Amino acid sequence: MSQISVPCVVYRGGTSRGLFFHKRDLPNDEGLRNQIFLYGIGSHDESQINGLGGGTSHTSKVVVIAPSDREGVDVDYTFYQLSMGEEVVDDRGTCGNLMGAAGAFAIDENLVQINESAFSIVTLYNTNTDSIIKVKVPLEDGVAKAHGDYEVPGLVEPGARIEIDILDPSSGVTDSILPLGPTNEMKGEEGTIEFTFTDAVNPVVYVKSESVGLSGTVSTDELKSDPNIISTLNNIRDQATVQTGIAKDMDEARNVYPAVPKIACVSEPQDYVTTSGKLVKKEEVDILAKMISMSRVHRTFAGSGLMNLAASVLLEGTIPNKVTNVPSSATEIRIGHPDGVAVIRCSLKDNQQDVESVGYDRTARRLIKGELFVPKKK
Repeated sequence: MSQISVPCVVYRGGTSRGLFFHKRDLPNDEGLRNQIFLYGIGSHDESQINGLGGGTSHTSKVVVIAPSDREGVDVDYTFYQLSMGEEVVDDRGTCGNLMGAAGAFAIDENLVQINESAFSIVTLYNTNTDSIIKVKVPLEDGVAKAHGDYEVPGLVEPGARIEIDILDPSSGVTDSILPLGPTNEMKGEEGTIEFTFTDAVNPVVYVKSESVGLSGTVSTDELKSDPNIISTLNNIRDQATVQTGIAKDMDEARNVYPAVPKIACVSEPQDYVTTSGKLVKKEEVDILAKMISMSRVHRTFAGSGLMNLAASVLLEGTIPNKVTNVPSSATEIRIGHPDGVAVIRCSLKDNQQDVESVGYDRTARRLIKGELFVPKKK
């Protein structure tokens, strides 16, 4: 037999898409498991034409789910970020968009009991970040509801609203929400660059857009067409990764930990036009942001990054905090990203130095269920 098959489900969650597996269906051998992921996505070439990926970071994702033996938790959820054109399977970090789809998968695959109500709350344990996630999934005919009127910026069609809340989301990768303090500095080719490294949900490095020669309203097409600025941002990301101790040197940061941290440029509210051609007025947002993920410009903004940014806005002294006028008592942050405005729930603990919870709403839809075929290792 030249190929083997593994049961697989494909979900769209928020603005991401991923392959979902039951842990019981995968081999225990890490190398064999990773080969299934790599061939399933098609990571060996940038186009991913030989797999189910879409040639972008937000469609190069895998989720593995299993019933949990933790008290008060329904399922354990592990996320893997795969690369384009390289054999990289990275499990340091998580995906906020696919958390909603993970809740839907748990219901659709009968991993949780449901009642006759209009929704079910699924409790996930994310093994990547050691965090508890509450996912409120709407139901229809005994499965996760797909269609509705809730709109997610970056998607053309609305869907059924799924509410996601992460409890105590700090320090998933490092030992502190701000392991380098509210701000830190590094030497760049054009001088000293100030940055913030925030470790909440997923770690993200922030720089003010203007500090790297960008306007806050620069388009994603302009960013994509400027390899120098992408290189500069990646270099900042890699240096911050070393400074926090995630990687021992720049080479390891670049090649072993390409998925986290991510890096984002932020700026104060301004009028801008989305990639869909909609005018967003500065009064409609609290902050503008664009993200680089896996060396690619994100067409919207990673879901985990949105939650991280909301927390950063509330934490005094960070770069996102400095470019906004949002009080620390705020419970919602409006983030203007390339294709619209995302509203994120967030609250700080009493000490005002850490995050109590952070959350937002997504939609999800099961796309296909069947057997994934991958080449058999010789």
